[in-house]
Amino acid sequence: MQELQKRLYTAHAEATGGRNGTTHNASKVVSVRLAVPKEMGGPGGEGTTTPEDLFAAGYAACFGSACEFMARQKKIAIKGVRVAAQVTIVPIAPGGFGLAVSLVATVIGVTPEQAEEIVHAGHEVCPYSNATRNNIAVEVSAHAEP
Repeated sequence: MQELQKRLYTAHAEATGGRNGTTHNASKVVSVRLAVPKEMGGPGGEGTTTPEDLFAAGYAACFGSACEFMARQKKIAIKGVRVAAQVTIVPIAPGGFGLAVSLVATVIGVTPEQAEEIVHAGHEVCPYSNATRNNIAVEVSAHAEP
């Protein structure tokens, strides 16, 4: 386990009712209704989301910033980074559940080789990538866009 040297920021959130309830952060800027999706036998519903949606959104944003950070560290000029994240809930033995993640990072304004370099380096420093490494399946791919 990694030792915490310095706490830079702490997020606070609260959930009530589990997957068929609500969740919000401390400031209530993020405040959503949750529902088990129909694909998993739940009610689903208009205006609801899932913990996996929230995780995908957070991971995509964090990963994009990690790639931007590494581009600056490597002194590679970029025009931006767009990250598409998919988070899938999967059954695991013996009767529990796990997650699988796919990240497709598009680095704008670089060559395909530079995009690969930036995205690989971003995956090494991203807090979400470090938290999930060796815990869940994470596939990362890089694309370049002029």
